[in-house]
Amino acid sequence: MTEGGKLIIFSAPSGSGKTTIVQHLLNQPELNLAFSVSATSRPRRGKEKHGVNYYFMSVSEFKRHIKNEDFLEWEEVYRDNFYGTLKSEVERLWAEGKNVIFDIDVVGGLRIKKKFPDKTLAVFVKPPSVDELKIRLKKRSTESEDKINMRIAKASVELATAPQFDKIIKNYDLDVALNEAHRLVAEYVGAKLPDSKDE
Repeated sequence: MTEGGKLIIFSAPSGSGKTTIVQHLLNQPELNLAFSVSATSRPRRGKEKHGVNYYFMSVSEFKRHIKNEDFLEWEEVYRDNFYGTLKSEVERLWAEGKNVIFDIDVVGGLRIKKKFPDKTLAVFVKPPSVDELKIRLKKRSTESEDKINMRIAKASVELATAPQFDKIIKNYDLDVALNEAHRLVAEYVGAKLPDSKDE
């Protein structure tokens, strides 16, 4: 792969608020970020669009990409539910001169960090508690009770990986978390925050 801008990873258990944080950062022009759209074999939910939320593919198509080594990282998160980052996606964004931001699960995030240790900022978003996560997932009402319980079980395992990340943001108060994420990323990519005065 040809080298390009910086890589910024946000990982967290489902329901921690990482997607909200990533969306907020993408709206900050001074950070020069572009979103890395992941590939997945899971079905679309609600109003999700191909190429915007995910690249949706069949299980067999996904496995063909694995075989061809087209992924920077991939994982079978649940049975026949694959997620991965296509090398071509990152190269496309680097070619546009962008820093690439990922909203990605813990395993995938750490794999990318391992491949590009010198140009990756890996941030873990920590929810207030596992109980709070359960409440947030139920409020979404996009998944069955079984699926929610699976995500909660996975969350406990994911929380244990937090120390392997460069930074941990505690999302107890969303505004505080958004500001902290903005400051962290601006510092990392060498951007000035809009309200920061020259010393």
